Amino acid sequence: MAKGKILVVDDEHHIRLLYQEELQVEDYEVVTSDGSENILEVLSREKPQVVVLDIKLEGNRSGLDLLQEIRSQDQSIPVILCTAYDSFQHDLKSIAADFYVVKSVDLTELKSKVEQALKKAEKQSGSSSGEAQPSYF
Repeated sequence: MAKGKILVVDDEHHIRLLYQEELQVEDYEVVTSDGSENILEVLSREKPQVVVLDIKLEGNRSGLDLLQEIRSQDQSIPVILCTAYDSFQHDLKSIAADFYVVKSVDLTELKSKVEQALKKAEKQSGSSSGEAQPSYF
């Protein structure tokens, strides 16, 4: 049984394939999109627990625009921004993301962030399912 369902959004086919293969080895179910589809329709159809989102997409769409669309519909789904450009972490639009990863041939950091994001998703689904949560106030 898969550990969780991950949606990878990247315009580069080889990156989608690499992430898919590497995350499947870690026992995740992985679906991919090149970013050209309506992101809200993809989320509705696939129901991922975590989104890995490239910032730089082809055409006139950016991952930051997709992030805003995702957040307009769902504040709780963890989103990992993944890009080759570390300067984007200072873009105000990127603060809506839960995690930020700079692309690398070593996917250790990405895998770690996916695991953290899934834990966050599990906590959020537990709190929204009516389970009692501890009060700290």
